Amino acid sequence: MALPLPGGRRHGATIDFLLSATRDKKAAKRFFRKALARDNTRHPRTVVTDRLKSYPGAIREMKRDGEMWRFTRHRRGRWLNNRAEQDRRRVKRRTGPMLGFQGFWTARRTLAGVEAMAMPAKGQVRAVPANDVPAQRAFVHRAFGLAA
Repeated sequence: MALPLPGGRRHGATIDFLLSATRDKKAAKRFFRKALARDNTRHPRTVVTDRLKSYPGAIREMKRDGEMWRFTRHRRGRWLNNRAEQDRRRVKRRTGPMLGFQGFWTARRTLAGVEAMAMPAKGQVRAVPANDVPAQRAFVHRAFGLAA
């Protein structure tokens, strides 16, 4: 899911991912609550999702309960969430040859590791510039105690 950030950046940014065993309305609400808990995503103008049928109901309920800004626009479409789909491309590339996961907890641990290793490259680590590969490499070595 991509949530465009309010304020200066209007191009949208992938905020968060949630791995869930089900994709029902309860899981959608849990995901939105997690994504909207940050200070910079409190009142997004637009929420872009795929065509999963549980999203509109979850958003409608959250607006009614005051958990989501009532003027938030929900856009659904097959190609509208390309930013989120492109962000998942590295995960799909790594997990494709594995032919899936045998258990939910294995998937959770593996995907958390893949995302953690991708964070410096996406510019989500303040100490490391997104376009400085040697600095990213040094950061990963320091973080995991690897020899240089």
